[in-house]
Amino acid sequence: MSGVKLVGTGSALPSRTVTNDDLAKIVDTSDEWIRTRTGIGERHYCTPEENHGQLALRASQCALDDAGITAQDVGICLVATFTSSNATPSTACLLQRDLGLAEDTLCLDLNAACAGFVYALHVAEQLLLDSPRPYALVVGADAVSRVIDFTDRSTCVLFGDGAGAAVLGAQADASPLYAAWGSRGDDMSLCAPNEVDGTAVIPRLRMDGRAVFRFATEILPACTQKVLERAGLDIAQVDRFVFHQANQRIVDLAVKKLGADPGRCGGNIARTGNTSAASVAILLDELCRTGALASGERALCVGFGAGLTWAGALLERA
Repeated sequence: MSGVKLVGTGSALPSRTVTNDDLAKIVDTSDEWIRTRTGIGERHYCTPEENHGQLALRASQCALDDAGITAQDVGICLVATFTSSNATPSTACLLQRDLGLAEDTLCLDLNAACAGFVYALHVAEQLLLDSPRPYALVVGADAVSRVIDFTDRSTCVLFGDGAGAAVLGAQADASPLYAAWGSRGDDMSLCAPNEVDGTAVIPRLRMDGRAVFRFATEILPACTQKVLERAGLDIAQVDRFVFHQANQRIVDLAVKKLGADPGRCGGNIARTGNTSAASVAILLDELCRTGALASGERALCVGFGAGLTWAGALLERA
């Protein structure tokens, strides 16, 4: 194997749509306040009957169908998440069961928060070197609504639930992902510590908005440049930039710093909010489904989030 290509994508959103006006009924905020500061108009929340694992399954089935492969072709199954319904078994192991993946499929969950899906792309690339089958299923899935503190109006308006999936195929004529990644140990700027709620222990999301904004506007362009350097490309040679949808202002500032064509840096945050590990995967699927990322074109993906973590990778669509 010399590299991997993107051979299929899929995504899934919960059935409940929550608008800014809906949130304004439960917290002191407004549609104008949220839109001007974040670019978000609505997001999706899981109903009591839905969970992140169900979303991961739907997205995965779509990705396998799009790739034109069966479950028996998959050798690696990775799920990036920080909101798993279980401490164990992992979401990846439950996907193995529900999709009918072979029992010798390597299955594991990975927690790098909002950078998790891009982290997992590179992990899958390396694991395919010793896989019994040439395809890896990589999923980002989070139900952030389950850990939101709705008394924190500056944070609760940002997040939504969702799942996205990608199938990577090992191909002799493919390039590597030229991945760049890193971490900066920080348990204060963005975290979800466990809190006791009655008899239950529940993680609650906490964020220092200013600190995260400074980090993101620094690391997003820096990570993008690192991937470009490793690939030996300049910014004009990339067809699409798939940046984590955390805040429209963060993306706009990064695009300006990079001197990138804004037309190649489209997003979906207005409709999805920040879906954490699912964010890059959902946007990637939208670009593929609409024809905005065609066969032979390259997408530079960058995620960043709690940890603090960041990761970038250059994907070519088969």
